[in-house]
Amino acid sequence: MILTVDVGNTRIKASVFEDNNALENFIFEKNELEKKIKNILEKYPKCSDLVAASVGKIEKESFFLFEKDLKIHFLTHEDIFPFVNKYATPKTLGIDRMVLAAGATLQFPKQNRLVIDAGTCITYDFIDENDNYLGGAISPGLRLRYESLHNFTAKLPLLTLEDPESYIGNSTAQAIHSGVVNGFVYEIDGFIDEYRAQFSNFIIILTGGDADFLAKRLKNTIFANSNFLLESLNQTYQYKIDND
Repeated sequence: MILTVDVGNTRIKASVFEDNNALENFIFEKNELEKKIKNILEKYPKCSDLVAASVGKIEKESFFLFEKDLKIHFLTHEDIFPFVNKYATPKTLGIDRMVLAAGATLQFPKQNRLVIDAGTCITYDFIDENDNYLGGAISPGLRLRYESLHNFTAKLPLLTLEDPESYIGNSTAQAIHSGVVNGFVYEIDGFIDEYRAQFSNFIIILTGGDADFLAKRLKNTIFANSNFLLESLNQTYQYKIDND
């Protein structure tokens, strides 16, 4: 069994895999790491490896507390990936984006793939049908958009995610919800339309914490999977083992 751990900017997600089957998923705060990992290992004592990808601020030493119980692996740019990285600055490409690209390459072979990860930031990553990673885009996620309206204006309130009642916001709160949510959806659909205009044989993978919220609002047909990064971590590690 393999325990995959995704350390994000906001929270930690984890999943236990047996082969390619996810047995259970977990979400917890960063200050709960030691306790939660210990609980997971008590429930799944057959876990032999922990595979982690981190973009958030957490010390690797926190994981090495469990080194006596299982092998610890941090995926890095030096690992083997199933695509050719054609990013102009490959060392600056986030490891989470590389793992998502690897998962898309392995799960959807011989297709053009656009991976959209809607979390603290929203990232767009494109891998062509010849397994070349070409790049993408980064912009603020839903929560950051709400926070920026509050933090960088004098009087706008800090709101939490909510479906707008109408495209025409009839109050300040409704105007904010309309602007944030509808603007976000228009952005994603706009990017997808641009890619579709240039590439055929195309699949869109939507993941991240806001994936389920967004999936039914997008006009484009997508494959939505909020746990795609954890699945991709497992698959990328299996690929590394098979190709080392």
